Amino acid sequence: MLYDFARTFIFKFDPETAHDLAFGNLARAHRLGLTRLLRPHVADDPVDLMGLRFRNPVGLAAGLDKDGAYIDAIGSFGFGFIEAGTVTPRPQPGNPKPRVFRLPEAEALINRMGFNNEGLDRFVANVAMNEGFTRAGGILGLNLGKNADTPIENALEDYLIGLRKVYPLLTQRPGYVAINISSPNTKNLRALQGADEFAALLAGLRDERARLSDRHGKRVPIAVKIAPDLDDAELPRIADALVAHGFDAVIATNTTVSRQGVSGLSHAQETGGLSGTPLRTRATTVIAQLAAHLQGALPIIGVGGIMDGDSAVEKIRAGASLVQIYTGLIYRGPAIVGDCRRALLQERRAATRVRPQAARAA
Repeated sequence: MLYDFARTFIFKFDPETAHDLAFGNLARAHRLGLTRLLRPHVADDPVDLMGLRFRNPVGLAAGLDKDGAYIDAIGSFGFGFIEAGTVTPRPQPGNPKPRVFRLPEAEALINRMGFNNEGLDRFVANVAMNEGFTRAGGILGLNLGKNADTPIENALEDYLIGLRKVYPLLTQRPGYVAINISSPNTKNLRALQGADEFAALLAGLRDERARLSDRHGKRVPIAVKIAPDLDDAELPRIADALVAHGFDAVIATNTTVSRQGVSGLSHAQETGGLSGTPLRTRATTVIAQLAAHLQGALPIIGVGGIMDGDSAVEKIRAGASLVQIYTGLIYRGPAIVGDCRRALLQERRAATRVRPQAARAA
């Protein structure tokens, strides 16, 4: 209810101004110790995945904290994990403004940000300063992309630069690297999901991770984030390639270029990736298809259209092991974290009760 009132005020500003105001005030509140009042009163619900223990299965998706500047403050919402980024090797301004559009009738956003960020050096410095979240048991994801002016045939080098730079951070705290090859807002980026391009990218990352693991004495997990717009034939190919190259998870999904569910609404014609409620069904379908094909060979992190506890449970039932929130936080506020955690804890307890009963019946 309190956030409903605040949202009315926040939505009077354009989305990027609102973001800066909200996170600036959040940082100030955190320094004063006020953000602890936002933490939901929900029991921990640990999930073991990628060699990491997540204190609960609800995370923040990449995109809201591109420069890793607000990790500790956002951690006060009760997330089990936070994915910061997407960061590119060099700073870049992103696409021209305006580049974010609200579609409140559909609880959706369209963005064409274009990986605007302050670059790897600032990102690494920010992450190093934000130690409270991981000290309290949170898991950190660091999401890597390529610079817009890097030719697509040289994209691997950008990802390798990023991997080398962030790897030491994740030898000192629990976390994983996420590889973003699925944003629709960087020209030709999704071409990296093609068969030959994908195999070459995975092989390069696999080999570099092996070298870094030897050097630092720790193997850091790597997840790959895919698009929801892949067709039914492409999903098994991508899943098989991830397993074959020894990757640790698939994040499904990024934003969509489809406009199903928003046609005719104001801003629906804007280019960019659509997120929020209209993405829910497609993201869940992709998760279910991946889960059916993988049969447990690779864990799935589910994201897309999670706006409440019910939609989070839907992703888990489809085959995800963890979930991430993005647009839901903007429309529903910090309370969505507790709502999702309670729903998933109840789902886990219900499943635990059913399994012994089924065993006795057998």
